[in-house]
Amino acid sequence: MNGEIFNANPTVYASKRSARKSKFEAGQSLWIDEQYQPELSSESEVEPIDEDEIFDLIRFIADPEHPNSLEELRVVSAEQIKIGDNHIMVEFTPTVPHCGMSTLIGLSIRVRLMRSLPQRFKVDIRVKPGSHQSELAVNKQLNDKERVAAALENAALLETLEKCLEPVGPNSL
Repeated sequence: MNGEIFNANPTVYASKRSARKSKFEAGQSLWIDEQYQPELSSESEVEPIDEDEIFDLIRFIADPEHPNSLEELRVVSAEQIKIGDNHIMVEFTPTVPHCGMSTLIGLSIRVRLMRSLPQRFKVDIRVKPGSHQSELAVNKQLNDKERVAAALENAALLETLEKCLEPVGPNSL
């Protein structure tokens, strides 16, 4: 990147704890219940996915300019994720209206979801309406297959993207 910082002093928020409870927290056994023998599912059975699961995949993506996660900067939230029949729409909010890293942030979200979700899902990544001065251009870049493929062929951009995908926050080592 060119070294210019678009938001030198962002507001950082505390990370929220996941809304979903683990089996242990819910008072369920962590071990397989021998009396419960689930039927083997057929491969055609589709496992549902919800907004919290998608949020858990993207919340700890690192901001390209700061040592914080997208969640800590309130760039992403579970409320900005919509799920329909095999369609996921993720909206994100840049920290400033002139953020030059918006395309990289959106690309990071897209790549994390492409690597994590089954291919049956169509993913749309969008800037929150009214939150960026080049909203239409950024949205067009993030949802154009050819532009995304070309970006992922750029070695320098791919290196920066991989750094963003390294988790930051409470789940990082």
